[in-house]
Parts: sequence; C-alpha cells; structure tokens
Amino acid sequence: MSVVGYLTDRRILFLLAIVISLAALDIAYGGPHLLHFGIEFVGGTQIPVALEQPVAPDQMANLISILQQRVSTFGLKQVTVEGIGNSELYVTIPSVSPSEINATINIINSQGIFQGIVSGREALNGSSILSGSIGSAPPTVFGTNVSWSVSFYLTQKAADKFARVVFGQAYQPLYLFLDRPTQSIVLLNGSALSSGGALAGLTQSQAVAAVEGSVVFGNRSIPVEILSKNASNWNLLSQFFTTHRASYNTVILEKSTPSYIASQLTMLNYTLHYISSRNMTPQFEIITPAAGANIDAVNTWPAIGLLSAPRLDPGVTNGSSGVSYVISGGAPVNYTQLAAENYAANQSKSISSILSGGALPVPVIVGTPSTTPATLGSKFLVISGIAGLLAVLSVATLITIRYRKLFLVVPIVLTVLAELFIIVSVIGLLGTIDLSAVAGMIAVVGTGVDAQIIITDEVLTNTHESAVKSRLKGAFYIIWVDAALIVIAMLPLLFSTSLVTVIGFSESTIMGALLGILITRPAYGAIVSRHYQKGEDNAKTLPNMQ
Repeated sequence: MSVVGYLTDRRILFLLAIVISLAALDIAYGGPHLLHFGIEFVGGTQIPVALEQPVAPDQMANLISILQQRVSTFGLKQVTVEGIGNSELYVTIPSVSPSEINATINIINSQGIFQGIVSGREALNGSSILSGSIGSAPPTVFGTNVSWSVSFYLTQKAADKFARVVFGQAYQPLYLFLDRPTQSIVLLNGSALSSGGALAGLTQSQAVAAVEGSVVFGNRSIPVEILSKNASNWNLLSQFFTTHRASYNTVILEKSTPSYIASQLTMLNYTLHYISSRNMTPQFEIITPAAGANIDAVNTWPAIGLLSAPRLDPGVTNGSSGVSYVISGGAPVNYTQLAAENYAANQSKSISSILSGGALPVPVIVGTPSTTPATLGSKFLVISGIAGLLAVLSVATLITIRYRKLFLVVPIVLTVLAELFIIVSVIGLLGTIDLSAVAGMIAVVGTGVDAQIIITDEVLTNTHESAVKSRLKGAFYIIWVDAALIVIAMLPLLFSTSLVTVIGFSESTIMGALLGILITRPAYGAIVSRHYQKGEDNAKTLPNMQ
C-alpha cells in the first residue's frame, strides 16, 4: 500500500495533525532554549522552607500563592513553589546568582505584616492596601542622594479610618513598618545614637527621645534599652531583662555586643536576634513647621522594620480622606553612586513584592539552599537524552528479533517517538521538564511498546478482514484496562504534597497512557491492519506469534 493510502485513515491523520500543531507551537512559543526545563537540567537553586507549625490544606495553598506572588513580583521568572506535606515547601528559582538567592531568601523570610502608626495608633495595615495598586518607581538621583519609593492606594474604608486617626496630627511622623517586632526588646549601643544624632544635628537626649517615640504603639510598644559606653550600666539593665523575661522572648542587639552580655541573656531564655551595626543605627530627621517647635523623629530604622516616616501634611490631617500614598527612603550616604542606585532599586522591588503578596499566615524558617550549576545541568540533560535514545534502540532491537519484519519496526519506533515528542512539547510548554518527568518518559517507551506488541500479535494471528477488526477490539480492551490501571496507580503521586519530587514522573506516565489509548495506539493499529489484513477470498491464517 502506498503512503497516500495510509494517509486516508483519520486515525493516522489525527496523529500527524497533533505532531505538526505541537511542532508549530514549539517554534512559535517554545524553541530549544525556551521549553521549561527543571533546575536539574538548566541550573538553578532550590530553597527549602519549613513552617513553624503545620497548616491546613487551604492555608498551605494560600502560603504558596503569597510566596509565588512575592518572588515573581521581585522579577524572578519561572519560579515554582511546591508544598510538601503540611509543614514544608520548596521554592525553586532558575538562578545561581548569590545576590538573587540572598534577595529571594530575604523576601521569603519576611512575614509581610505592614503597619502605619501615628502617635501610637494604627492608621494603616496590610489589608488597607487596594489589591493590584502597588508600584515601585526607578531610583531618583539628586546630587549624591539616591532615593527609592513605593506607591499604593487605599480602599475607601481604610482611607476613612486613616483620616480619623491622623486628624489634628499635622507634621507628625507616620511610621511605616514592615514586620515590626513583637515581644522583643531592643538593646541599643549608645554609640549608635551618638553617630546618628550627630548626623542629624541632635543631642543624645533628643535622639533618645526620638527613638522612644518611634516604638510607641499602645500595649505593644517596643522597649529600647541603651547600653552605655564600655557597658558600664549593664548591671542595671540586666535587672530589667530579668524582670521582663516572662513578657518578652527576643532581644534585638548589635553583633558587636560583648559576649558575656549575650551569654547572660541566653541564660535568661531570650532568643538573640543579631543585627549589623548599620541596620541598628537609626536615621533621624528634624522638621521645623511654619509655626511651632522642631519635631525630631526617627526616619528609618531597619532593626525594627521601620521603612520610612513621612511627615503628615496639614492637608491630610483636617479630616478629609485620600487614597494615594507613597513609602520612600534613601540609600546609605556612604555608598558609591552605583551601589546606592542598586540598593535603592532592590529596596523598592523587595518592598513592593512583599506588600503585593501580603502577610504569611504562619512564620517560616528558611533552610540552606542547594544549587545546581548550569554546566552540570547541561550534562544531566545530555545523559537523559542518551538514556531515552538507548531505550528506543533497545525496543527496536527486541522487535526486530521477535518479528523479523522491518516494516513492523518502523511504525512502532515512529509512534513511540511521536508519543515522546507530544509529551515533551506539552510538559515543556505548559509545565516543567524535570528529572522525574524524563524518568516517566522512559517508562512510557516500555508501556507503549508493550501495547503495540499486543496489537501486532492480534493482527498477525489472523489477517482476515473481519477477524482483524474483532481481534483489534480485544487488543484495545486489554490496552484500555492496562492504561486505566496505570492512571489509577499514578493519581496518588500526581496529587501528593509529600512526594513532590515524583510528580513529574506521574505526569509523564499518565500523559503517555492517555495519549496511547486516544492517539498513538489507534494510529499504529490502523497502519498494521491496513498493511496485513486480507480480503475474504485471500484469507490466510498465520502461525500464532504469542
């Protein structure tokens, strides 16, 4: 029979149409370098994240959505966040850059609780922000100063509350916090206030008053204890820590704090949260209203999550409500121009991404990232390709030995390759081809050939036209049952949250089983039956090949 004769069968045409359509999509939207391969093949970093407590399935789904939104908003593409059981998840990023890995870890670590506090009262929180309204602007350069900003809109309800809280608070600072500490005490070296105060033109007593004003928030104020030079007042401070250890569980302190102080705090069952000297140093600002005394305030203080403290314009403190607001800040003054611009860009992107995702439902603990270099990943891809090719060649060799008919080898191998091509295209365009997915594809080669052998044996047993149709029905009944069992066996793995690393295997296997019974097996059956079946007058029974 000529090639044209085979192309008249709709089953064969359907297979060809699927292959050609996917090839066109690969060229238009995929290509050899744009199909989505896992980090095993293209390199990347996997970050394990443990939850402080187990969560329900809906909370896990919410957590995954928040982290996905945060990391994607930061600018990292093809990020995957996968839950494992009810207390762990993996964040996978296609990057091995140390700066991007560290930025991602910082974004994950952030609890994402946003608050705006005026004179000890909450005027804003994360739920006040209108979804989708958060935007970051490029760094602004003015002389040697480089600033950043993040804008957002409030819901109408939140805007009305804001207007009530800030009424009559003209020129007062609006302290904007992200992850403001709770149940924590700040142990601040006096030298940090001296240097910060000198830069802003404040005396130490004025700096202390400004610091104490920045941490006031009803019964959730943060105690700030000032450690004098050479820790000469530690004995007095230690009494405070001893008295309050039932009310607070964490001490925020500088890395250079004397070790004996850290040891005593640890013995009092405090958790120590070390902060760099730069982040422990508050930055101050003095505002002189048109009429009245100076208002001194802390403008930024990373140690307690204070992003900025814009002053309230009299226009927003008269009881009217607005909806548009901006968080802004500046890069450290001792940075070079390029370093300051990078800092400002990353700061605005990071804050924007955290606010866009929202607050995490539970605190998280980030583990040690594991990185696969791109060069090693490319070797894994080559090895996997060789393994797949060897599987196809082994199948072709066994078929040749069994049937000794070259005609049978060609359609069997071609349909297997078509099946693999379809699986690679679909998963590569819509999902991620990881190592477990490749293992599933290799397994599909074996199950696919097994079904084709069943069809071949049934056809060759009796090539009479009516017999071929009957025996093909019997063969496809076996194949359908076999495929159903494979799908049933793989479904628990597909929806597993504790065996996330084998989901790709189940995807490939299920897709191969469904493609086989719906597309490739019918096409192969059409090829073999058209080639071997004989009419009523020329019926001939061949020896049983089973």
